[in-house]
Amino acid sequence: MSELVSTRIRNTADKLGLPHLAEALTQYAQRADEAKMGYLDFIDLVLSEELAVRDDRRFRTGLRISKLPHHKTLDDYDFSFQPELDPRKIKDLATLSFVEAKANAALLGPGVINGSVSAGR
Repeated sequence: MSELVSTRIRNTADKLGLPHLAEALTQYAQRADEAKMGYLDFIDLVLSEELAVRDDRRFRTGLRISKLPHHKTLDDYDFSFQPELDPRKIKDLATLSFVEAKANAALLGPGVINGSVSAGR
């Protein structure tokens, strides 16, 4: 890719508010070349990456604005704090597979998890 074209793409990306594209253009071009991507696949790659960056930025901004002390994940949870919780059931619920299966999941009382598999809507 010529330097003139790269510069023009970076400038256009900046004007369109696509800062990640402007920064990672060379990497995208290399990935596309190595994978022998077609034009549509390349555009899909670039747009998907830019959307992922925006979603991550939006999440981090929301977290900062919420003024929560810190971000924790399920992997950070200390199951020994509440030994009656079954870590396997919690992790299964976290996959949200019950939503796809159109099943119910009910969280009842302190530390009691009950999931029923019904096909009702």
